[in-house]
Amino acid sequence: MAGRFYPAAAEQCRAQAASFLRYNTIHAAERKWIGGIVPHAGWICSGAIAGETIATLASLGAVDVVVVFGAIHTPVRIEQAAFDSHGKWAMPGGTAEIAGEVEAKIQEGSDLFIVEERLHRNEHAVEVNVPMIQLAFGGAAILPIEVPVNEKAAEMGRQTAEKISAAGLKAVYLASSDFTHYGTNYRFTPAGVGTAAMNWAKQNDQRLLNLIAGMQSDRVIGEVREHQNACGAGAIVAMMEACRVAGAGAAKILRHATSYETLAEVAPQPPTNAVGYASVVVGI
Repeated sequence: MAGRFYPAAAEQCRAQAASFLRYNTIHAAERKWIGGIVPHAGWICSGAIAGETIATLASLGAVDVVVVFGAIHTPVRIEQAAFDSHGKWAMPGGTAEIAGEVEAKIQEGSDLFIVEERLHRNEHAVEVNVPMIQLAFGGAAILPIEVPVNEKAAEMGRQTAEKISAAGLKAVYLASSDFTHYGTNYRFTPAGVGTAAMNWAKQNDQRLLNLIAGMQSDRVIGEVREHQNACGAGAIVAMMEACRVAGAGAAKILRHATSYETLAEVAPQPPTNAVGYASVVVGI
């Protein structure tokens, strides 16, 4: 997606990523934040919101691995979580190291994980945040895991954190997910179109965000199936449960907006379509 969702030129990519990495000064020191949610749209829409989550997590110091549980947009049906088959990803200005040894440890003795390159080849959910992750976390390896929306997602998250802890590694856990995809472009218009519909879409997000803020991961899958208010419900649940294994018991919504709102100043759109984005952190 370089050159489409984010800059392909190395210097421009780095500069723009740096401009988004602004940690939340109000809440950064409240807890030890070890996980969170990032959106995955084009940076013009959601880069600053993703950057707030990443920078707030990175403010607490270095880690060995950044696990990114991703939403699945590829039309390949799977029931397991999918690792990539590659050891590195080519990114603007260099490469991102994939945590292959960690990946192998997580797979040992588990039937919840597979290696499926097709789930990563054309998938943007993890990729678009990698330049910001690299800049914020320095030499940390990245572990991309595509997570389906099913009841096994919680155990996928728990096993991931348990294996990483057993290996003596320090990690942070991200879920890459956007929220309500509303409008004619998405064939989802229960409140029609117009300004009132844009407000309805944001309120639809809030239903799910309230559950996340209350650490009610057991209700996320059902909420999303009923109200269509996220594309990465499995990723969100896996992240929350991984953080719970690592000791987390609280979540904070740092920022919530829609593409209709974030584009208003740079490329105003008619009130027809909107995608929800949120910066969320989970901590101890």
